[in-house]
Amino acid sequence: MAIFSRGYLLSLSLSLLLLFDVSLAQFGEQGRSPFGSQRRFGSQSRCRIERLNAQEPRRRVESEAGLTEYFDEDNEQFECAGVAAHRRIVQPGGLVLPKFYNAHALTYVVQGKGIFGNVMPGCPESFQSFQRGDPRTSREEGRRGRSERDQHQRVDHFREGDIIAIPAGVAHWVYNDGEQPIVAFTVLDTSNNANQLDSNRREFLLAGRKGRGQHLGVEPREDSDDFNLLSGFDTESLAESMGISRDLAEKLRGRSDDRGEIVRVEGSFHIVRPSRREEGMSEGEEREREYEEEERERERRRLMANGLEQAFCSVGVKRNIDDPRRADIYNPNAGRTTTLNSQKLPLLSADIYNPNAGRTTTLNSQKLPLLRYLQLNAVRGVLHRNAFVAPHWNMNAHSIMYVTRGNARLQIVNDRGNTAFNGELRQNQLIVVPQNFALLIQSRSENFEWVAIKTNDNAMVSPIVGKTSVFKGLPEEVLRNAYRVSREEARMLKYNRGEEMVVLAPHSSQSRGRAEA
Repeated sequence: MAIFSRGYLLSLSLSLLLLFDVSLAQFGEQGRSPFGSQRRFGSQSRCRIERLNAQEPRRRVESEAGLTEYFDEDNEQFECAGVAAHRRIVQPGGLVLPKFYNAHALTYVVQGKGIFGNVMPGCPESFQSFQRGDPRTSREEGRRGRSERDQHQRVDHFREGDIIAIPAGVAHWVYNDGEQPIVAFTVLDTSNNANQLDSNRREFLLAGRKGRGQHLGVEPREDSDDFNLLSGFDTESLAESMGISRDLAEKLRGRSDDRGEIVRVEGSFHIVRPSRREEGMSEGEEREREYEEEERERERRRLMANGLEQAFCSVGVKRNIDDPRRADIYNPNAGRTTTLNSQKLPLLSADIYNPNAGRTTTLNSQKLPLLRYLQLNAVRGVLHRNAFVAPHWNMNAHSIMYVTRGNARLQIVNDRGNTAFNGELRQNQLIVVPQNFALLIQSRSENFEWVAIKTNDNAMVSPIVGKTSVFKGLPEEVLRNAYRVSREEARMLKYNRGEEMVVLAPHSSQSRGRAEA
């Protein structure tokens, strides 16, 4: 039996408030300018980039039931953006052991489904289970006839297309209960104020160990096994502090455990969780429930300032960003993009539709309030063959762009008007687009799909052409004199793309895409 409890925190004492001392301030400030971002490590001095390159993983760490591939965080692109990135593959029946990061993170689920849990300190164990003993004695609560009870914090399902938010310092775990491997892409914002250590990515394991990695095509740095946190305590002290035997304490230290950080679960995996199968919901019904949850999230956000429980313990940590109905920009002949950021309305619907291009979808803190405190943003895009993402720049954020399908030609231009990148980006490759660098994308495959993690929860884009663009907002006289063009040509610059926004259909009729994402 599963019980999701509400109102537990009403009875918590002042000591709990002290546990969170600055409450929401540790995740970010409310009411700040949408152009601002709480980023501590000054990456400005590291952004003197003349050339950008498509990035692939440079180090692989294998475990019993999966592997993790790390991108080279020493690369100047990652140093400029103040981020680190990795890709994790979890085999069916695999369990990613509990760990936490030194920085806020966003994870995009490229493939597969499973369950996960975040453990917020001080929050109630609101999921409870009971295994009944002898029926004659099971009524007597607390007696021997009542079986052991397991209580734990909330567990959630996830599926392909979900964005999962992981606050810095929050322990989390993942289990693959599906039939295919989980593939997940994660970006850590190491330059965020929430990270008080340094600009390096750090993973603190609570169990297991991380073995030596295999370096892929680069000179290896000094590498060694990484043990879990408990392994650093001596056995005697650990046993005494926890009130356990030395043998059990030695198991916790995990020094002889060679399974890695992703282990294979033997037999069944029984935990209290909401079950999609038991509820008998179809995928469509599940999505409708998600929409309803988003409405409730909107109300929770309104109440967040009223108490600690609303702020931490019941806040949502995931949203799906693949559903075409959630597209912000949609052009069936070009593609779509979907953004999750802090300024969108909570209802996830198509804000912009263009039958000739595709769509985009945005995830923001109005849809997922936790992003306001993580100060991160996610954009999901699908672009049909030969369609474009209009020339544009990110006004207040770096963008870490990861390709999940297909290939496209990208052109990125720096402040000197020089081409920093002009080439192809393909599946499983990544590129960092620094703040204010201009970007143009043209798809080379039937469907070019990507996810971009941006370093501001209210990341804003300024397109150069199309509706709501710079050209559209400039007077004809300014365009005419700026580019030495005729009045007719100035009007072409302003109006040739009509009502199209950001995602643009191929201009020539023979190359118009016909497929829909």
